[in-house]
Amino acid sequence: MGLKIMQPASSEAKDKIQKAIGCLSKRRHQVNYGKAKRASYHIGSGAIESANKFISHVRLKRSGAWWYITNANNILKLRCAKYNGTYDKIIGKYRQMNREKTYDNSSTQ
Repeated sequence: MGLKIMQPASSEAKDKIQKAIGCLSKRRHQVNYGKAKRASYHIGSGAIESANKFISHVRLKRSGAWWYITNANNILKLRCAKYNGTYDKIIGKYRQMNREKTYDNSSTQ
């Protein structure tokens, strides 16, 4: 591993390198880049950063926009669902929950 042969410039750098080695060692099965590449997964951060910008920044960081955290998180969930193809399934689930809630409330009155 490249981290193991690094020559730290300070004790702080040495501690950070050791921490990174420990973290990556525990997650070796999660960072199998060869396997991920053969499966056609993106292994760089560019695709994720681009998706993040497309899904969140374009909608939430518009000029003059401001958000309550709860509302912003809900909008992000909906936008993610839209772009990963689960929007209709999620909306159907919430419609069903709303119908059940409405039915339960009307039957107890």
